[in-house]
Amino acid sequence: MSVNNTITYEFPLNERIRVFIRLEQLFQQFIHFSEGGSIADKRAAVHVLLDIMSIFKRNDLKLEILKELDRQALILNKIANSEGVDKEKLDAILEQLKLITQKLNTVPGKIGGTILENDLFKSIAQRSSIPGGTCSFDLPEYHYWLSQDDAICLSDLQHWSSPFIGIHTAIDFILNFIRNSRSGKQEIAVAGFFQVSLNQNQPFQIVKVTLDKSLLCFAEISGGKHRCNIRFMEPSAENKRPTQSTSDIPFTLTCCLF
Repeated sequence: MSVNNTITYEFPLNERIRVFIRLEQLFQQFIHFSEGGSIADKRAAVHVLLDIMSIFKRNDLKLEILKELDRQALILNKIANSEGVDKEKLDAILEQLKLITQKLNTVPGKIGGTILENDLFKSIAQRSSIPGGTCSFDLPEYHYWLSQDDAICLSDLQHWSSPFIGIHTAIDFILNFIRNSRSGKQEIAVAGFFQVSLNQNQPFQIVKVTLDKSLLCFAEISGGKHRCNIRFMEPSAENKRPTQSTSDIPFTLTCCLF
């Protein structure tokens, strides 16, 4: 299957990776919208940044990420002398991991807390819980900011998001490392169903299902760290609930470690 003609569905096997993937998506959206020139783009970028802050309020992500980086460093050091390991490449990865860890350790206090010291951003955050609550008559200062030159708005967005740069780098590193930890295996879901049994003695993190876009179905994955069920569902054209495919569906299964 050509990469351009496929679609991949991921299923995180623990809460830590689940939060990391959500943040990854939000960071990607923030970068996309912050580079846009329209008022709608600027509004979307601010809204995404508020979502990022909301996740950080509920989780001590700095500690969680440092734990994950330490765990990965331990695993890499264990396999350093194994046969067939590219020592030079491994050392480069360990050095990158070390630098990311050091950078995170220099960040004082709770990440992102200083953003609300900006009066404008604080006002936007307070009104954002109200549907349509950031209209021009609610927040004339925000209306003024949105009309400013793109360079001014981008500079402010970069400043507001700067506390999260280290976290973004660390999450990208962690997820990339996990996703590339194993090669995929070709499988067939008989009548649209496949069950995966996972070895409890191995630290599986993500289950990935990749299929050709030409197949008129999507993968619905459920389960936990010991077993996952994969159902290939066909969307309904009549606003009804999707139904499980009765066809045998070829796909690539990747059970990612570390």
